[in-house]
Amino acid sequence: MKMLAVTSCPSGVAHTYMAAEALENAAKEKGWNVKVETQGSYGIENRIELEEVRDADFVLLTKDIAIKEEGRFTGKPIIRVGVADAVKKAPQIIEQIEKKLKK
Repeated sequence: MKMLAVTSCPSGVAHTYMAAEALENAAKEKGWNVKVETQGSYGIENRIELEEVRDADFVLLTKDIAIKEEGRFTGKPIIRVGVADAVKKAPQIIEQIEKKLKK
């Protein structure tokens, strides 16, 4: 499974990075290939490139503020979660995604 994610929060500080770490760890626990781009106070970091989008099974985006350059993900299944949920419930989110993808 190849997952891409973009995290961002209104202040662009702690939650952006905490969500990125939580999602990455939860996905890796499942053995998934994962890349997380952060859009925080330092701008876009760990940028997701178009060739990575082509190979991804889905994209997870936090929904608290608009994601920059979201058009890159057109045509891919997109899952949106709140950044606080990503921080607190990443394993459960990944579990739900896995169940939906198996159907």
